Amino acid sequence: MAAVRAVNLAAFPTASEADLVDALRADEAWIPGLSIVTVAPDGSVAGHALLTRCRVEGAPALALAPVAVTPEHQRTGAGSAAVRAALRAARELGEDLVLVLGHPDYYPRFGFARASALGIRAPFEVPDEALMALRLRPEGAPAPTGVIQYAAPFGV
Repeated sequence: MAAVRAVNLAAFPTASEADLVDALRADEAWIPGLSIVTVAPDGSVAGHALLTRCRVEGAPALALAPVAVTPEHQRTGAGSAAVRAALRAARELGEDLVLVLGHPDYYPRFGFARASALGIRAPFEVPDEALMALRLRPEGAPAPTGVIQYAAPFGV
């Protein structure tokens, strides 16, 4: 989708995130209904949040990445709305675990907490506070523990 690519190109200094979204769209990790856009009052796409399949020691989970907002719509709630809608859609699909590598001051507002508290770690060196997890169904089975296996387009 050209509008999603445009949001990611505008939000980040390089085309890496836009290229990642395009590669994920063509990958088996893509899950229909988990690529969410927010629309500005003028009808333009203001933000985008993407959830794709990843695994923790073979158990299914979701990776939240990237989250992008055009510069003119940053700090307007467009990103938060996209993330909330993506998490709601994932919950409705019966998903349980969402992982994000991101700003530790931003993602806790959605319920994310340190993934290490669940025994989940990245396959590369990352600050503990930056790798976060969210249980969408905390009353369900215990979260898997171990190393995250990201989809191939992530390149890790």
